Amino acid sequence: MDAEALETLIQGANVLACAAIATFFARSWRRTGDRFFLLFALAFATFGANRLALAMTEERDEALGLYLVRLVSFLLIAAAIVLKNREGEARTPN
Repeated sequence: MDAEALETLIQGANVLACAAIATFFARSWRRTGDRFFLLFALAFATFGANRLALAMTEERDEALGLYLVRLVSFLLIAAAIVLKNREGEARTPN
């Protein structure tokens, strides 16, 4: 197996893993209604779409804009954590 085929295989596995994780979080969100799971599902769906777009791009220099999509994913995860912590503080009696 040459290096290009191996790279394609690994990129495909990355996309598949992101899709599986997004599906897991989406199913948890549907079961509980907790927006924490929804935000994580959206973040991993965005990661998967980003990985797919990077795999389809030939020129790495043109792909720099795609890394901003990854920033959006990390911001979704950070927002989910902050919102969940605030929700926990609201339920804690003083």
